[in-house]
Amino acid sequence: VQLQASGGGLVQVGGSLRLSCVASGRTFSTYIMGWFRQAPGKEREFVASISANGGTTYYADSIKGRFAISRDNVKNTVYLQMNSLKPEDTAVYSCAAGRKYGSGSYYYTTSNGYDYWGQGTQVTVSS
Repeated sequence: VQLQASGGGLVQVGGSLRLSCVASGRTFSTYIMGWFRQAPGKEREFVASISANGGTTYYADSIKGRFAISRDNVKNTVYLQMNSLKPEDTAVYSCAAGRKYGSGSYYYTTSNGYDYWGQGTQVTVSS
């Protein structure tokens, strides 16, 4: 699976962006999809994830209520709608795909659950 993220950019505090991640191949609908971000000098952190059929989503506490993840299995695309952006949301955002399952949210919300990663798209929120 190859992943291509896009949609990043420079936005003012309180603004919105919509990230997209297009996947290659015919098996997109079987993958859990996730978004992670990494700010300069910080470790990569989980942002949001969505189950293969779109019925289950998980969000990091820091973005809950402001971001929304969705997917279109016909278009092989996962989205991250980001609203009410804050300076601390500035980071490189990467999408990821995985097919590991277990009890609870572990594989949805940690890097260990993902086998394929996109190249990332920069999001900068200016104050």
